[in-house]
Amino acid sequence: MVGIKVKRLSTGDEAIPLPEYKTKGASGMDIYAMEDQVVHSDSLSVFACGFSMEIPYGYEGHIRDRSGVARSGLKVFGGTIDSDYRGEVHVMLYNFSRSVITILAGDRIAQMVINKVYRAVLEEVEDLSDTSRGLGGFGHTGR
Repeated sequence: MVGIKVKRLSTGDEAIPLPEYKTKGASGMDIYAMEDQVVHSDSLSVFACGFSMEIPYGYEGHIRDRSGVARSGLKVFGGTIDSDYRGEVHVMLYNFSRSVITILAGDRIAQMVINKVYRAVLEEVEDLSDTSRGLGGFGHTGR
């Protein structure tokens, strides 16, 4: 378990929860919309979430879809909160449906999973080792 400091950014919004795990087995914390917003078909909307956080070095917050929200036609875009970011967390949702979708203040719009981050050391080389897949691209391994 890793401790994370969270700061509520506006007073008077205490009715809207900070990120929280809804069940003991949940891997993601639910994130809530701070205000009502209409998301038109085939468009992207940005939602303020009303908090900032201090994620420890070596970890990141990954913003993901909630299955119920995705089922309505909304998809999370973007999604990484770095350990050195201290600004307000926002969620970007794209509406893939043909309907206008209304989000109300306090609706759960996404979830955040905290992950360990491994920093890679890159080494530029002339050749890479061969594999059975080789240069095969999208769909190369079958369905």
